[in-house]
Amino acid sequence: MRAPQNIEDLGVPRKLLEDLALKHFMLHGELSLIQLADEMRVNLKIADDLFQRLRRDQVVQVTGMASGVHHVTTTSEGKARALELLQLSQYAGPAPISLDDYVTRVRAQTVRRMEVRPAEVERAFESLVLDPETLTQVGTAVVSGRAIFLYGPSGTGKTTVAETLWQLFHQDPVWVPHALAIDGQIITIYDPHVHQAAEQPVPHEVDRRWVLCRRPRVIAGGELTIEMLDLQYNPQAKFYAAPMQLKANNGLLIIDDFGRQRVRPEELLNRWVVPLDRGIDFLTLAGGKKIEVPFDNLVVFATNLDPSALVDEAFLRRIQSKIKLDNIQPEQFQEICHRVCSEFGLPYDHAAIDHLINIISGDLTQPLRGCYPRDIMNQVMWAARYEGREPHLDNQAIEIACRTYFLSPEAQARTSGGVVR
Repeated sequence: MRAPQNIEDLGVPRKLLEDLALKHFMLHGELSLIQLADEMRVNLKIADDLFQRLRRDQVVQVTGMASGVHHVTTTSEGKARALELLQLSQYAGPAPISLDDYVTRVRAQTVRRMEVRPAEVERAFESLVLDPETLTQVGTAVVSGRAIFLYGPSGTGKTTVAETLWQLFHQDPVWVPHALAIDGQIITIYDPHVHQAAEQPVPHEVDRRWVLCRRPRVIAGGELTIEMLDLQYNPQAKFYAAPMQLKANNGLLIIDDFGRQRVRPEELLNRWVVPLDRGIDFLTLAGGKKIEVPFDNLVVFATNLDPSALVDEAFLRRIQSKIKLDNIQPEQFQEICHRVCSEFGLPYDHAAIDHLINIISGDLTQPLRGCYPRDIMNQVMWAARYEGREPHLDNQAIEIACRTYFLSPEAQARTSGGVVR
C-alpha cells in the first residue's frame, strides 16, 4: 500500500482530481498546499502539481507563503467554476481510488480463504456455552467462506453466535477506501459507523486514501428492503453511498431474523444468486449503467423460522452450511446461569437454579432456552433495585421473576401460534 508518488499513480482521471482540489479551495476559503494534501490524502508533490495546473487555468491564486509553502484561494472565475462543480457533485473528501485498484485489494484480503483452527474458535466463543459439535460446525463454515444458515427456536442464541463470529476476524485488519471513482461518479465506502480503525500502527509511507480497519461487521434486520442492496444516491449531494454488502466486503454480513424483512426471502436470495455463487455483484448507477464489484462477505442468515418453508431446495443447496441452534440441556442451563450470576455479581445458588429449571420444564412445560438465564437474572436484579436492597437468588426471587417474565399457563393455553383465541 505504498503511497502514490505522482498523479498518474493514483489511477483516476487528472480532471477529476483537479475538480476535487478546486472544490476544497472553494469550501475552505483558503488552504495551504499541506492542508490540501491532507484533505485529499495525497502527498505534497501531487497537491502542488494540482495547484500548478489550477493556477495556470487562473482559477486559484496565491495569497501568501509560510515555511516555503503556498497558501491558496480561488479567484472569482475559480469560485464560479467550483460552484458549477458542486452543483454536479458535492463530494469534497479524500481522493477516490479506481475500481481496478479496489477489486485487486478486496481479492487480496478476501474473507473466503481465512485460516481458522479449533483453538481459535474455542477462544472466540469462550463466553458462550456451546457443545463441541456446534463449535466444529461453526469453524468449518468459516473456513468454507460461504454463506451460513443459523436456524432454530427463538432464544437459542443465533444472533449472539452470528455476532461472535466477528471475534475470529479481530486480529486480521483490512484496507478500506474512503471512496471509489467510476465513470466520473463518486461512491463513498468508508463509514465510521461500520468500519473501526485497526489497533495496529499504520506505516508512514502508505496510500492515505485507504483506512486500515478491523474486518467490518454489518447487521441488517427487519428494516431491510431490496432498495437497500443497491447504490444509495443522494439527490442533493449528487454522489453515492455504498450499499451494506459493499461496506461489509472482506468481513461479516448478518441478515438477522431472516424471513421477517420488508423484502421477501425469495426476492432477497434471487438478488444474491450470482453474488453468493461467484463472489461478484452488479450495482446500478443513476443512468442505468451496471457496474461489477466484488461481493466478498461471509453472509450469515439467522432465523427462527423453518428454512425449508422460507426458500426452495435450490437456494438451500447454495447455502451449504446449515447449523441448528437448539434448546439446551439442564447442565448447560446451570452453566449459563453460573456465568450470568458471576457477571452480575449475584451469589450463585445451584438449588435455586434447579427450582427455576423445574418451573420452566414442569409448571410451564417450556423447553430450556439459552436466553432465559440472563432474562430471569435481570428480573431478579431489577426487583432488588426497585426495593432498594441487595439482590439475592432464592426460590422466592425466582418465582417472582418467572411470574413477571413468562405468560401464565392459562395465557399460554389461550395462545396458539402467537394468536389469542
